[in-house]
Amino acid sequence: MGEVGVFMCGIIGIVGNAPVADRLVDGLRRMEYRGYDSAGLCTVDDGKLVRRRAEGKLANLVRVLDESPAPGSVGIAHTRWATHGAPTAANAHPHATAHVALVHNGIIENFRQLRAEINAEGRTLESETDTEVVAHLISRDLEAGANPQEAVGKVLPRLRGAFGLAMAFRDFPGLLIGARLGSPLVVGYGEGEMYLGSDALALAPLTQRIAYLEEGDWVAITQDSAQIYDAGNSPVEREIQLSGATAAAVEKGNYRHFMQKEIFEQPTVVAQTLGSYLRQTDSSVALPQLDFDISAIRRLTIVACGTSYYAGLVAKYWFEHFARVPVDIDVASEFRYREPVLEEGGLALFISQSGETADTLAALRHCKQAGQVIGVVVNVPTSSMAREADLLLPTHAGPEIGVASTKAFTCQLAVLAALAAHMAVKKGRMSRAEEAEVVRHLLEAPAALNAALDHDEEIAAMAHLIAPARDVLYLGRGQDYPLALEGALKLKEISYIHAEGYASGEMKHGPIALIDELVPVVVIAPSGPLFEKTVSNMEEVRARGGRIVLISDAEGIAAAGEGCMATIEMPHVHPLIAPLVYAVPVQLLAYHTACVKGTDVDQPRNLAKSVTVE
Repeated sequence: MGEVGVFMCGIIGIVGNAPVADRLVDGLRRMEYRGYDSAGLCTVDDGKLVRRRAEGKLANLVRVLDESPAPGSVGIAHTRWATHGAPTAANAHPHATAHVALVHNGIIENFRQLRAEINAEGRTLESETDTEVVAHLISRDLEAGANPQEAVGKVLPRLRGAFGLAMAFRDFPGLLIGARLGSPLVVGYGEGEMYLGSDALALAPLTQRIAYLEEGDWVAITQDSAQIYDAGNSPVEREIQLSGATAAAVEKGNYRHFMQKEIFEQPTVVAQTLGSYLRQTDSSVALPQLDFDISAIRRLTIVACGTSYYAGLVAKYWFEHFARVPVDIDVASEFRYREPVLEEGGLALFISQSGETADTLAALRHCKQAGQVIGVVVNVPTSSMAREADLLLPTHAGPEIGVASTKAFTCQLAVLAALAAHMAVKKGRMSRAEEAEVVRHLLEAPAALNAALDHDEEIAAMAHLIAPARDVLYLGRGQDYPLALEGALKLKEISYIHAEGYASGEMKHGPIALIDELVPVVVIAPSGPLFEKTVSNMEEVRARGGRIVLISDAEGIAAAGEGCMATIEMPHVHPLIAPLVYAVPVQLLAYHTACVKGTDVDQPRNLAKSVTVE
């Protein structure tokens, strides 16, 4: 159902009782389905950190190891998809100082401030990666006399963003430390050995006994122990469980459904996607090399289906607001049949998770024949659409198994926001300072997604209020209107409850006739300039006995939460990233409602993951 061959970095670590290099490579091999373009490992041997890295496929790393082995019974390894900087050996992980080597998934949002602090102390960074900064911060504390646990406990609270980390130490050869914030990490328990992995699949040949680190946890492992700490550095216990024999069960981890797992992967995959399009070093947007002049584009045509279409609706706001380019948007299945007017010099932008959707592919070929520049936002960079594009913009969401799209949607939004800003800069509509501001807000998205996911339990607790309904309405204004459409689609798809999304101001033009005490109304309304108008629409609903679920930030809930059936509080975020963040509660509300109803969440009736027929 889900596609493979797309991206999410892989991590494995072993504290062993025999040489580990071959088994580290084997663990990376088991994660090849994620996609990567460079790989590396580091072992600890005889008071030295032994690093081996190579660009390209794992075979290249194996060749390096054949020529220059990496002895040692403790080590870490990583596959990487290049974000900034070419996929060269120098840019591959692990990154290291004299004292510590580490591998990293995710994004360190505040790395520029941390790098400035390190540079001011006269420390030299070899790369422009955010990862290397963490190694230097930990090294600094080790040099000052701290042990690794003290150094890590001191450094982790300073990191903002989303990360999975595994670290090895020159002077503490029997120790590895792992940490997670929004990026999964698993501890494996063996016989006289211990393991770290970014998923249980990497550890499957080594052990079936695993513990999942929870959000904010970090762990120190030795050959025969694992001490887990929470975000406050207090020792905690996490349940050791059997991972299960099948690859599917292993991949699902400790989640009930793939959809739930994919919702929770969003901070990581959005961070990784943004890493491909944002240069943190100079706060700019970086696109692949273009062989056309994007500043000459006079009109944009966006074509997509389903959830991808709603991502396009959000993007229409961004392109018109930032780049001042007029945007047409169509459902792919309707596009060709209305004989659209396509102006010369236009950019036709196609959004698809699979890159194989028949309707969208037919529309793409129609636009190509009409002389449009073809852009493709796609999650499978080897797909048919990707191969036919002039501008290929991959969303690095990783394989999406659940039929109802979640992480692909938020990664599409991340790419589209970056493209809108880039076009605005090239057209002279956005200054460098404004571009830097957009980049700063986009980099805040992974941490804000983490904060949104913190409300999972309260959303689960209120799902029983929605489950009995026959009809549910979703309301939103401006760029929250597409989120209302997406929320309604998610509920329809997996819980089989009839739901409709409307622009808030459209309520009085018909839908208000549906409202009574049996119809929940979900209102998506971050505080801001449109909030007061939405509140007046809420009052219209309330006056007719409608039961309101308000999704807003603390300010919005304080102003309008009284008398609501339920409220869901989101972090206060810049309007630019609000659609990414507010996707989380509408996904979780649909998911938990479907769980209450007992439907097949991952494979809803009548639906397929990729619709390859018209």
